[in-house]
Amino acid sequence: MMGDKGAGATAIAKASRTAIRIRGYDLCDDLMGKVDFSSFFFMHLTGKMPTENQLFFLNALLVALAEHGLTPSAQAARMTLQAGPDAMQGAVAAGILGCGSVILGSAETAGQFQAEGVKRVLAGEDRAAVAREMVQSLRDSRKFLPGFGHPIHKPVDPRAVRILDLADERGAAGEHVAFLRACADVADEIYGRPMVMNLNGPLPAILLDLDFPPAALKGISILCRTAGLIGHCVEELERPIGFRLAHLGDQGTKYDGPNPPEDL
Repeated sequence: MMGDKGAGATAIAKASRTAIRIRGYDLCDDLMGKVDFSSFFFMHLTGKMPTENQLFFLNALLVALAEHGLTPSAQAARMTLQAGPDAMQGAVAAGILGCGSVILGSAETAGQFQAEGVKRVLAGEDRAAVAREMVQSLRDSRKFLPGFGHPIHKPVDPRAVRILDLADERGAAGEHVAFLRACADVADEIYGRPMVMNLNGPLPAILLDLDFPPAALKGISILCRTAGLIGHCVEELERPIGFRLAHLGDQGTKYDGPNPPEDL
């Protein structure tokens, strides 16, 4: 409860003079040198070590979403680093702050949408009818269909195709993946144009089918993009393009306000 002044509690970690305990595991004796980072991340979130499929798809999705070229988040990080090359943390933070409903954070929105649909299906409604109704409702409200659309990849996002193939191969596709596919079946018709399923469609669907915590879906994007941004920052220090990106942005726009400079 907000404002509660009573004793608080955490089940994540506690350190003493001689040991560090994390979710019941001794950091030095049980974890260091014995588990990989993805296993640790899952355990840190849930208190349990991942199953084989949970670990496999967590790794696959972290790799799939870590890097996508000079995206807005990468550009923000590189330009910020040029302004403060001694503070990589600020540059990485600048990139992560763009994790919103359109870029990076859309996995969370897609997961909420899919979970709502699956809840109705499990209550006895027809999957195809629910998908059509929910997609149509978004279209009528002039809202994006979360997990669909991409400015580059057409007619398909190869990452989405690959991860769904892997989910089928490994028996990881459940109700959320089925609902996602039902939405894909009607999306083009309802929106009146090709609706490319991007990676943020299957990402939450597969993870939710594997009992991944829904509240942590956005965290997946944040975690893997952090790794990608660090890579961009290291290259920026070695081969800087941050100021060039800023210059191109300035050159790519025109001033249409009052009293333009005479030499514009």
